[in-house]
Amino acid sequence: MSDGNVTVASNVLGTIGTVLWCIQLIPQIWYNYRRKKTDGFPAAMMLLWASCSVPMGAYLILQQVNIPLQIQPQIFGFFSLVGWGQILYYNHNYSRVKAISICSAIVLLFGGLEALLILTLRIPYNKGVTWPDLVVGVVAATLISAGLIPPYFELWKRDGRVIGFNWVFLAIDTLGGLFSLFALAAQGSFDILGGIMYILVVVLESGIYISHIIWRIRYRKLRKEAKETGRSIDDLLGLPSNDTPETTVVQTGVADQSRDVEKQEAGREVEP
Repeated sequence: MSDGNVTVASNVLGTIGTVLWCIQLIPQIWYNYRRKKTDGFPAAMMLLWASCSVPMGAYLILQQVNIPLQIQPQIFGFFSLVGWGQILYYNHNYSRVKAISICSAIVLLFGGLEALLILTLRIPYNKGVTWPDLVVGVVAATLISAGLIPPYFELWKRDGRVIGFNWVFLAIDTLGGLFSLFALAAQGSFDILGGIMYILVVVLESGIYISHIIWRIRYRKLRKEAKETGRSIDDLLGLPSNDTPETTVVQTGVADQSRDVEKQEAGREVEP
């Protein structure tokens, strides 16, 4: 793929996709930090996504796609490692220094591996031998797909319920995949393998949305009971408490009711 195939529309769409994938994990990282735990958010997902950035970055650079798409994997991989580091720190009892040190070492390792891949594969690629680059692209597509498999194990353990994921993160990530896909389509020629990577992200993440929607429908009576009784979904299910949206809503409502009762009692005490 040559630079002549890169159109204005491709650059614009690619830029939008890159911006979305630059910020996509920030809501999740903040969500993890605020909750101080990452239950339901798989470490394997973040590590596989971070690993994917190496072959994905090398593949897209060798394909000479638009610049936004070339830098996209680097940012994607960095924030994936930040999320992975949070899981080590919050759920695996790693010290802050140890978690940061491990992630920093992996950043350097992945950067070196990607540079080595690009320099090594560019020689045969410029001579018309493209199959090594294709193999790297297949590895990238496999890793990014594999990264979205661990969440399905979490869904299976919880009967389809999604916990630990920030919905803003998922929505931005899905939109980033869509815009990146549109960017490839807007080029003079469509890169099939690159397109497959983005399609897999959108399809597999759609499955996560659908799973939780089905869970909410199936457990609608239980959710209604939780609101009426002031108990959390986890209490009714006999599970450890999680800061899920359902739990938060119920707990907030109970807290508000308690404050109202306290105010009423205080008012009675003041009356003669």
